[in-house]
Amino acid sequence: MDWNVRPLVAEDAAAIREICSEDLGYPCELDLVKSKIAGLDAAREAVFVALADNKCIGYIHVERYDTLYFETMANILGIAVRKNYQAGGVGTALLAAAEDWARSHGITLMRVISGESRTGAHAFYESRGYVFGKKQKNFSKRLQT
Repeated sequence: MDWNVRPLVAEDAAAIREICSEDLGYPCELDLVKSKIAGLDAAREAVFVALADNKCIGYIHVERYDTLYFETMANILGIAVRKNYQAGGVGTALLAAAEDWARSHGITLMRVISGESRTGAHAFYESRGYVFGKKQKNFSKRLQT
């Protein structure tokens, strides 16, 4: 199978929405994805897509992550590959693109948070040199406007 990785373009929005909904399990509206793409800040984040036969088969979203108590990291906000393209090197290539982006921005530490149930993803990260750090609980609160 031939595929390549390139930076995201606005026309990738429908495919990204489909991957998020069908492969990640996060249903979202196309207009939301389009607005998020339009609002990307190239100074602190990047998105790369994998293409096969001119069809988007995966993506990775990476951002610069700073805290007051630790060195600057690159935080992977999302990575997904369509199920029928998994285990073919696409995820590895997307991860490499994010790592290259981080290095080009002077960042030497990568971070990814993965849901407890995504054991396949955990094995993927570990096989690529990522080390499990800690268990956390994720809290959220919907604010009234």
